[in-house]
Amino acid sequence: MSEAARLVANHRVHVVPVVLALANPPWQRNVWLDPSAFENLDHVFQTLFDDFCDADEPERYLGISLRSDEEVVLMRELGAALNAAAAEAPNDTDAEHLQSSAWPEVVSIAGRLAQVMVTNDLRELAMLLEDAAVPDSCQIVRGTTGNSGEQAGGDSGSDTASPQVGSATSRERP
Repeated sequence: MSEAARLVANHRVHVVPVVLALANPPWQRNVWLDPSAFENLDHVFQTLFDDFCDADEPERYLGISLRSDEEVVLMRELGAALNAAAAEAPNDTDAEHLQSSAWPEVVSIAGRLAQVMVTNDLRELAMLLEDAAVPDSCQIVRGTTGNSGEQAGGDSGSDTASPQVGSATSRERP
């Protein structure tokens, strides 16, 4: 993995869960409104505006914590919605934020952004997996069954596909 890919992964491991949390109102009520819970909206604002992104100017984080222009646009929208909700929370409490008239917009944008981010991460993972070679011992050998290497049904042209276990794990029984 390149250093650039490692940097993106290290940032996204913080940003994606916060965006997912913003898209989940039941979770917000259960966690953020629980005074004994560690995570709250302060953590969200710290993550999205200070530590791992800048939701006011997300373009600077393209290639760092954001993978695409679409993510940048949605992060900017999310930042604006979060700022609007904060403006309606005079005492800056989590409960005030969740009750603000802007909060449904926060949840909606976060849901769209979460979908895009997860899709982009899965696409990146798929590309990494395509680049990785699969060892021969994990290949499926057509026409074999079990770990004995016998032909399925005694027919060398059988369409049965079963995993072929390599010799390091195959042992003859006494």
